[in-house]
Amino acid sequence: MTNNPEHILVAVAWPYASADIHVGNITGSYLPADIYARFHRLKGNKVLMVSGSDAHGTPITVKSDAEGVTPEEVYKRYHADFLELFRKLGLNYDLFSSTHTQNHFKVSQSIFLALQRNGYLYPEKQQQWYSESENRFLPDRYVEGTCYICGYEHARGDQCDNCGNLLNANELINPRSKNDGSTPSLRETEHFFLDLSKLEPKVVEFLEARQEYWRPNVVKQSLGSIKADPLHGRAITRDLDWGIPLPIEGWDGKALYVWFEAVIGYLSAPIEWSHLVDDKDAWHDWWYNPQAKAYYFIGKDNIPFHAIMWPAELAGVGNAFSDIFEGKDSLLTLPYDVPANEFLNMEDKKISGSRNWGVWGLDFLSRYDPDPLRFYLTINMPENKDSNWDWDDFVARNNNELVANWGNLANRVLSFAHKHWEGQIPTPGELRELDKEIIATVESGFDSVGQRLNGVRLRAALQEALRLATEVNKYLDTAAPWSEVKEDKEGAAKTIYTAIRCIDNLKVLFAPFLPHTSEKLHGYLGYTRPLFGKQFTEDVSDDLGQHTVLRYDPTDASGTWQASKIEAGSPFNQPAPLYKKLETSVADEERARIAE
Repeated sequence: MTNNPEHILVAVAWPYASADIHVGNITGSYLPADIYARFHRLKGNKVLMVSGSDAHGTPITVKSDAEGVTPEEVYKRYHADFLELFRKLGLNYDLFSSTHTQNHFKVSQSIFLALQRNGYLYPEKQQQWYSESENRFLPDRYVEGTCYICGYEHARGDQCDNCGNLLNANELINPRSKNDGSTPSLRETEHFFLDLSKLEPKVVEFLEARQEYWRPNVVKQSLGSIKADPLHGRAITRDLDWGIPLPIEGWDGKALYVWFEAVIGYLSAPIEWSHLVDDKDAWHDWWYNPQAKAYYFIGKDNIPFHAIMWPAELAGVGNAFSDIFEGKDSLLTLPYDVPANEFLNMEDKKISGSRNWGVWGLDFLSRYDPDPLRFYLTINMPENKDSNWDWDDFVARNNNELVANWGNLANRVLSFAHKHWEGQIPTPGELRELDKEIIATVESGFDSVGQRLNGVRLRAALQEALRLATEVNKYLDTAAPWSEVKEDKEGAAKTIYTAIRCIDNLKVLFAPFLPHTSEKLHGYLGYTRPLFGKQFTEDVSDDLGQHTVLRYDPTDASGTWQASKIEAGSPFNQPAPLYKKLETSVADEERARIAE
């Protein structure tokens, strides 16, 4: 446990509530955020992990138009699925909310007014695509065409998924409406713009102060992008009925652009959480505290919005937001790190919902346990380059690493101990040198695994924990307690006690990655309080209606990032295998399922 707890804001990408979540989304942002948050909870730091459903994205209105239902119906349907998935996967959000709340409206409108007060917003007339067949202006995401930078034929109006560049929708080649495929025409409309050219010096200063420890891909798509193409004004409003209305008169029919307001959720969610825990100023510890560290877990397609646009908004509001929102004089905390992941493909092809090419979170968990998924997505995490989901590899890693290495170690030692020492931790007497050495080796993992976790090198951290488990298996191969117990039970007691000490340590080292099975093992070892707190859902009502949130209660959590103190002679419970070995036929069965 740390003597000087840090305040750690774990800000997780807000999923559009218009599509099912697949493994690429999970390993891109949701899972790494949870691993990082769990590590810091074990360290004793003050963690606040927040996110929610992006309810106002144009993909939602596109889907609602196609289905003939309201955008709210679409968002709430997918939001419910997200909550179910995150609970099953074990993502311990302090708050997973939504952008369609009265609180988020107020916070977003206050950001708008603060930027306006400080002179960073300006109105400007512009040409925007207009659909004659639909008789309305088309938001950028309603328009597709060929990217004028890389030539990708299915670029969105706001960004190209192929090259990652932000786009000017008006410059798309061969534009077409996503709704009916018709060719739109340009018409004049008026919007507010964020004056990014005026904010550029602040953004560059912010980025240069962080370039030494940020991931190269993030630096390239932020600071590198600005140096190649200086910032210019970007519209923050759109002609939409669904969304957050402007807080000024004379602008009816305009809503805040989703790229501008969705990131504000990282601020509005902590404020909502504070009210839910009956401490309305609690969020100040993360947002008005210059010592707090804010980590933003996103996929690489969102780097410009989190490494350029959001810092620009925060720098632009200065202390005006706190004044407008609650009559205070405080600056908001800028991001400390944006550890964006690359993409996860499947079987060497890009995951695609329209082609049903992917592994979908809830579907996977209907057949498999959550920790094998968490394990494979972490050991295969695309931290520095794109990685690949391969069903043969999933089965092999589950069987050879998760089951044969770690799972088998825990089960065979505890089963053997329960049988020969009648459900009590053996009393070892004076430990031998080899016993002390392996305990010290495993306990060093609190530094070696911890350093990797703290640096958001999650893949390397899990590999290090696996290496330590392998060392314990080697120790057991040398000591051979299975035969030793027949001739020298006292010597076997030393070996098994030592192994249990190591397993108790490894349980904690694996806990951020494999929380479900770590909790099971924690119980087998005789502990009565859980490592982590519990998740629960809650219905919240405001003037916009009712929304359901996912929350985390840390009250019963007892886990700490420190060496085992398990006592000889203490009782423990009959264990059961932590993981299931998978048949090799699973890979072909899953491929056939996708092909159906």
